[in-house]
Amino acid sequence: MIDILRREFVYIWYYFDVQLRQIFPYWVLGMVLGSAVSVFAKEKIHDAVRSLSGRKLGAFGVVPASMLGIASPLCMYGTIPLAASFSRYGISDDWLAAFMMSSVLLNPQLIIYSAALGTTALVVRIVSCFLCGIIAGLLVRFCCGKNLCCGKDGSFFRFGAFQEPKSRDTDPNIFLRFLKNLGRNIKATGLYFLFGVVLSALFQRYVPADTMTAIFGGNEAFGVLMAATIGVPLYACGGGTIPLLQAWLSDGMSMGSAAAFMVTGPATKITNLGALKIVLGAKNFILYLVYIMVFAFATGLLINFLV
Repeated sequence: MIDILRREFVYIWYYFDVQLRQIFPYWVLGMVLGSAVSVFAKEKIHDAVRSLSGRKLGAFGVVPASMLGIASPLCMYGTIPLAASFSRYGISDDWLAAFMMSSVLLNPQLIIYSAALGTTALVVRIVSCFLCGIIAGLLVRFCCGKNLCCGKDGSFFRFGAFQEPKSRDTDPNIFLRFLKNLGRNIKATGLYFLFGVVLSALFQRYVPADTMTAIFGGNEAFGVLMAATIGVPLYACGGGTIPLLQAWLSDGMSMGSAAAFMVTGPATKITNLGALKIVLGAKNFILYLVYIMVFAFATGLLINFLV
């Protein structure tokens, strides 16, 4: 029995070590870049969003709003109060929807993480998240224009008493400010990252590659649907899922299935859903979930057709 356990430990350690060596540099780079953006560029990005209020872009405003959402380093609980402040600056709900949607799905830190999956997966992730934000904004514009899903005040969102989040990057020494932000990032994602590497090692050891191919790669429509579905309960942290996705892709997961997982995962993360339920209300919250699942499924099928 001891020999069996020792053998299994050696195998798992081998897979863990290989996976960690492949992913760790991207995680470190993502930490550094994420903190740099948060400390040195965050206010400029948010000022750029505020500046949109004075421009008559109409529906085209969802494009820069979605781009700026991806560039924003804030988590959902920081994005919602920020969006509330943007609303008070006069930013329309469709632009806010585009900004919030893309911000939920992607940020500069996660872009660096995703580079570990290869160029194709990285491009797929960035483009799909960008388009998801744009389409969300256009749908909100259409719904509010037809008065289908807006409140009595004509607003899609219920920001209520949300106030703009106070910055935690306040140390007068800019170097210490960066280090403190980096420390918070490591604390917030480190355990999830290691847990993801452990799960990846376990999958590689105990789940045959042909099983992954059968589930996520053989029947493409079924594989995309399965990936979109498991993204809901399995996604806890962006950095923690990169090792899993890398292992699954190498074992035969289709790119479309990976794309579906990368959409539904962050969009339906439990902590994000709690915040969104408050700001959307019950009806719009259900519409949000339906939109995410439909977009993820359609995106996955399209990616499998194109790639």
